[in-house]
Amino acid sequence: MTRHKSRENAFIAIFEASFSANDLDDILAVTQELPEYEEYMLDDFALNLIKTYYDHAEEVNEMIYSKLKKWSANRISRVCSSVLRLSTAEMMFSNEDMDSIIINEAVEICKKFAGENDYQFVNGVLGAISKELHTKE
Repeated sequence: MTRHKSRENAFIAIFEASFSANDLDDILAVTQELPEYEEYMLDDFALNLIKTYYDHAEEVNEMIYSKLKKWSANRISRVCSSVLRLSTAEMMFSNEDMDSIIINEAVEICKKFAGENDYQFVNGVLGAISKELHTKE
C-alpha cells in the first residue's frame, strides 16, 4: 500500500470515529475484519499515524488551534479537522523531515473529500505549523 493510500485510509478511520459513539478501537476492528472494507484496510503506517494522533491529541490540537488566527475550532469542518490532526501529528512526531510531502498529501485528501476551497485553509495552517516546528530546531 502506498503512503498516500495509508494516509487516506487513516483519515477515513478518524473521520468516521468523529461521528460515532463507538471508540476508535471498535472502528478499527471493523475496518480490519470485514471483507467489504478491504479497500480501507489500515496498514502499519496508517495505524501508527492514528496511534500517534491519539497518543498526543492534546499537544496536536493545541498546535492547530494556535494557528487558526480569527477562526474558532468549531468552525472547522470534520474533514479538515481530521486531516489537520493526522498531518500535524505526523509532522510533530515523525523522525523524518517530510513536511512538504505531508502537506501535499493533506491538500490532496482535502481536494478529494472536503469543500471546494478547504484545501487552501489546510495548506495555510499546516504551512504555519511546519514553519513553527522548524524555527524551534
